[in-house]
Amino acid sequence: MASQKTYVVEHLDPECGPWSTLEYIAIAKESSESGARFCLSSAPQDLNLPESLRACKGLEIEYRGVEDIYQDRKDRTCLLDPAADEELTPKDTDAFDVFVFGGILDRTSELRNKGFTGRRLGPIQMTTDTAVRVTRVVIEGQIPLNDIPYIDHPEIRIDEHERTEMPFRYIQDAQGNPVMPEGMLDLIKKDSEKGFGDLF
Repeated sequence: MASQKTYVVEHLDPECGPWSTLEYIAIAKESSESGARFCLSSAPQDLNLPESLRACKGLEIEYRGVEDIYQDRKDRTCLLDPAADEELTPKDTDAFDVFVFGGILDRTSELRNKGFTGRRLGPIQMTTDTAVRVTRVVIEGQIPLNDIPYIDHPEIRIDEHERTEMPFRYIQDAQGNPVMPEGMLDLIKKDSEKGFGDLF
């Protein structure tokens, strides 16, 4: 029987913006549905979570960092790292139980230097929820990275006159659209004039 998988996002910011909130809700829901765990680690003691996230089933909050939580299981913990030498493959399901993502205030290089084994998800930056989703498809769905349908830098129609290009890779759904958290399109349209830096 395969071991339960855990997806961990390092969240060092005391706030959680609307973008991250929608991503975390999506990750928690999808992880729970697949029988996996989802945890925010390195959370500040004064972490201020929106009510929608606090009420979200399947979200765990951990104030310790992954280097403390998984100190005795470092060999079973995989750091998703763009600078890693190897790409994530379906066979990694036998090697790892925990998959760690650097989050908005990226700790990837710090964790790399602490000796966590790294795997890449390809050459193009993904949103956090997409990175977790892709990892789950590879690890739980046993589908190689190159066999997953992607859509890169999709254009989002804001109104009949304006479009904005998203600077990320997404999984592509059966209709050819990027898979995004519920409510994300509305958030992008509503806040497009502010720039994405205000959304996270």
